[in-house]
Formats: sequence, structure tokens, C-alpha cells
Amino acid sequence: MLSENQKASFSELSAKNAASVSQAAGKRLALLFDDGVYTQLDSFAGTGVLTAYGYVDGNPVYAFAQDPVADGGAVGKAHAHKVCRLLELASRSGAPVVGIYDSIGGYIEEGTDLLNAYGEMLMHISNLSGVVPQISVISGVCAGTSAMLAASADFVVMTENAELYLNPPSMSQKGKGTAEDAAKSGLASVVAENDEKAMEAARKILGMLPSNNLSPAPEFDFADPAKAASGTASEIAEAIADVGSVIEVSDKFGKASYTALATVGGYSVGIAATNKTADKLSSDDCAKIARFVSICDSYSIPVITIVDTEGFDSAEPTAAVRNAARLANSYAEASCLKLSIITGKAYGAAYIAMAGANANSDVVYAYEKAVISPLAPETAVEFMYHDKLSGTSDVNADRAKLAAEYAAENCSACLAAVNGAVCEVVAPSDVRAKLIGAIEAMGGKRLTKRLPKKHGNMPF
Repeated sequence: MLSENQKASFSELSAKNAASVSQAAGKRLALLFDDGVYTQLDSFAGTGVLTAYGYVDGNPVYAFAQDPVADGGAVGKAHAHKVCRLLELASRSGAPVVGIYDSIGGYIEEGTDLLNAYGEMLMHISNLSGVVPQISVISGVCAGTSAMLAASADFVVMTENAELYLNPPSMSQKGKGTAEDAAKSGLASVVAENDEKAMEAARKILGMLPSNNLSPAPEFDFADPAKAASGTASEIAEAIADVGSVIEVSDKFGKASYTALATVGGYSVGIAATNKTADKLSSDDCAKIARFVSICDSYSIPVITIVDTEGFDSAEPTAAVRNAARLANSYAEASCLKLSIITGKAYGAAYIAMAGANANSDVVYAYEKAVISPLAPETAVEFMYHDKLSGTSDVNADRAKLAAEYAAENCSACLAAVNGAVCEVVAPSDVRAKLIGAIEAMGGKRLTKRLPKKHGNMPF
């Protein structure tokens, strides 16, 4: 039985924590969960963070939200304990986790206890990686070790006025650590106007993902698009995906690549594409696609790859080798269903990495106009007809003519299909139906030839 004094203290604490819920952290949680309803965990441990569970589109989700009103959301031992308890419950339940970050930093007074607190949170977040979907929503300052925690999630959503950095930018680093900077560097998957839009983005992404790595991806009702799959990467994605389903991620990172979550025939998919705004893949493009493929693979989400590229940027030759190897490795290690569409150019290492009809792709489609070659045709004719070209009056024009002839005779989609480099030549108007058929037939893909190992060693 509680004494009268204990009851009074209990009531006072209840009122204090109820007031805390009405602040930024509670409002953000309300924006995340269905109808704004959630259940707090450890509600009497007033530590600058709220932990809760509720439903997003009817599915269980766990979330924590740092409260900048309560001690600036400062991280300490008690703060970490609440977050780790939430993460442990999520792992037991097999439910996604959303972390909402807005904190001035840590309790420096706690000394090494603070280091241990951060380490404990990082361990739990890392252990959950690839087990349940994790989304970080950065709604204010996210600095130091908290930035490492947030960046460890599958997807990072930031509001426009949010900040993300390890160390505060100096006066000479204007614009660094901002949401825009994070988007350009590939850290922020989505930049939203405000908290409401950020939580909306988090809800949409969660809706595309299964609850955990053992659950099937969700299926949806859908409407067919009205146009054939042609044009830029984004236009092709919109044309093969169900109407209104495309969620582009990391759009400011990598000028020659495109990544998006979507549904095709009601099935969740990841779409990775090369973008016609640039001919060759940079280090950023390779990192962007490789990580996206890895995330999709973690949750057995089929990956559709749209290929139209001349290859890898060789401005730094050794870096290009590393980038190509990293991209190829991510595709080869992925055991999810992999479908590729060659819509234009697919030369050499780029074809092998993203559309190779072996380990890197289960089914490869090609448009009739596709050019599939071990080398760029211009390079091939330079090797094969160098003596012939050296004696002409207009080398460039003759090289272009020979390259066009070489491509038509040796690099056509039909010839690639005859040689087994392409499974089927399709028209843009038919490719969506082909993709849906493949997903329905091969969605339960299983691998039997993998050697036992802890993990591969990707060239980062």
C-alpha cells in the first residue's frame, strides 16, 4: 500500500510526465502512429526520451522520441536504458523501430558511463540491423555519437531545419551538417518540410517493408499505369510501378543513379536504375545502389534494375575498380529475386555487375534497341580497326560510323538473347506484365549453392 505522501508524489510525477507527453516528442509520436494513439513504456523514467509502441497502418511498430523540452533530450545512462529496452522488445516481437532524434548531446557529467550508454545503444541498433526495419527521423540536432546511431538505420528522414554531424561545423564550413548536406552525401534518404511531412514519409516507407526479415513483404491493391516504360529512369519506374506507389529515396545523392521503393502488381519491390542525366556511374552512384540492394535483400524484397549506362567513371582508375567491385558484390550477395531490364546501353563491367544473367540477376530483359557489349563500340573499333582508322581523313566520323556498324552487327539485344546474355527481348509496353509474371512465379526464390560463411568482405 502507498502512503499518502507516496500517493502525492506519484500523482505529481504522473502530472509531470503527462505534461512532458504534450511537448515535441509526444506530438511527433502522435504524428507517426495511427490516429495519434500509442502506449508509453517506462513512462515514469523521466530521462529526455519517450519510448512507446503503437500501430502504423495497422501493423505494430516501436518508437522512441527524444524530447528537447526535457533536459534538451540529453543522452545518459537512464536514457540509453529506456531506448535499449525498447529495442529489445522490438527484437522479441519482430516489429520495426522508428527513432526520432532531437537532442543537444549527452550528459558529459556522466563521464565513462555516457560512453557505455552510447555503446549499448549502438550494439542494440547494430544487432537489429537486417532483422527488423529501422527508420531514423531527425527533427532537430543529431550530433556526435547520436549521429552514428541515426545513420545506422535502414532509412534516414530529416526535416529541412534538422542538423546531423559528428562535430559542430566551423564558421568556414557554412552549409555543412544541414539536411541538404546530408542528402547530398547520401546520409539522408528523404528530406521533408516539417515534422508532419517527415512522419508521413516514415509511415510510407514502413508500409512498403515487412515487419521483419522472416515475414513476407506486404501486398496491395493496385491500379495499372497508363503509359509504356520508356524515357528517363524515373519515367520508366513510374511506368512499370503501380499508380502512385513510387517513393524515391536518396534523390540528391549520385547523379547517374535512381533508387525507389514501389509496388508492381501489388508486390513491394525496390527499383534501382542508372539515370540518363549522366553516362557513367560515380563512386556515389555505386555506393547508393549497393546499399539500396543490400537493404532490399535484408527483407527479401525483389529488386528491379533498369540498366542504361556506359559503365563506371574512370577519372580515378583504381577507384573505379573498387566501385565496380563493390556494386557487383552487393548484387552477387543478394539472395532476393533480381530482375534486370536493359533499356539502352549495357557495356562490360556495368552489364556484369547489374544485369549479368548468372549470380547478379535471375531474369534479364532487354529492349530491342539495347546495346550489350563487352566494350563501348567506339573503344572496340579502335582496338579492332586501328590501322584502318589511322589512314582516314576524318577519324572521328569514321570511328562513329564503324562503331554504329559494330553495335548493329555484334551488340544487339537479339544476338545477346541468342548467346544467353539476355533471357528475353521485350517491348516497353510489355515489360510490366513480364515483371509481374516473374515476381508471381519466383517470389519464393531459394538459394542452395551458397558456401557456409559469416559474411563476405565487400570492398568498401
